[in-house]
Amino acid sequence: MNKITQLFNIQYPIIQGGMIWNSGYKLASAVSNAGGLGLIGAGSMYPDVLREHIQKCKKATDKPFGVNIPMLYPNVEEIIQICIDEGVKIIFTSAGNPKTWTTHLKEKGIIVVHVVSSSKFALKAQEAGVDAVVAEGFEAGGHNGREETTTLTLIPMVKEKISIPLIAAGGIATGKGMLAAMVLGADGVQVGSRFAASVESSAHDNFKKTIVVVQEGDTLVTLKELAPVRLIKNKFFNDLQELYAKCPTTEELKTLLGRARAKKGMFEGDLIEGELEIGQIAGLINEIKPVKEIIDQMIAEFNWAKNNFPKI
Repeated sequence: MNKITQLFNIQYPIIQGGMIWNSGYKLASAVSNAGGLGLIGAGSMYPDVLREHIQKCKKATDKPFGVNIPMLYPNVEEIIQICIDEGVKIIFTSAGNPKTWTTHLKEKGIIVVHVVSSSKFALKAQEAGVDAVVAEGFEAGGHNGREETTTLTLIPMVKEKISIPLIAAGGIATGKGMLAAMVLGADGVQVGSRFAASVESSAHDNFKKTIVVVQEGDTLVTLKELAPVRLIKNKFFNDLQELYAKCPTTEELKTLLGRARAKKGMFEGDLIEGELEIGQIAGLINEIKPVKEIIDQMIAEFNWAKNNFPKI
């Protein structure tokens, strides 16, 4: 048992990323049932849809699970109230100031974890009273830190600054990666891309099949003027690059992005015009697998690496 398994009352220190359009109740409950901590991604759900997913998740698992809430999203007050009403015990917050909601949630007996991309924000999260932080490196898929700090450098730097439990994210999809993060000071890991390409992920099959053919160098972070996001290079990505060549205004970028671009790509399976968010580690993901198999394999590899490390 370590700080993370103790904090969440789970078997393994593996947390599933609360990825928009990928993280419905099926994925969250499967991860929790397999010994990790599943998260429902509220960022792509209307309030009534979130309530339905929480209720279904409670029926699908008797193990702990949580909800990931990007605080910059509209309806955040309503979303938080739904989590409280439905008795959610664990909330991961991101994309906003942890001070806004942490005290309120803690008063309701909820465990609060905040996602950061720098030591500075990790300290602010600790000062705000969160129970743990996720430090996410630049390798990660989806929305990303502006500092471009990679996981390998970020984890030890954050570890030096904080005393609360630390979860590493960004570029972790294997047991060896998990061990490496923990050697650097993490108490647990958050895994996104590997679970996006799982049987239980709510992503469209077209997107899942694309993840397993992605190679090294096929993703890039863009849209830093709006909110940095790591995308697979497709037609939409190329259209963005053409626009960048003309030195666009923020408004022009917003116009091209439009609405529901991520939904179109990841949930509806439009591989041409959609926004396809995935991490660099996708280059190592070659198969769509059931969640239990993914977690069992990670733990077996973690234990093997841990036991054989002195011999390497």
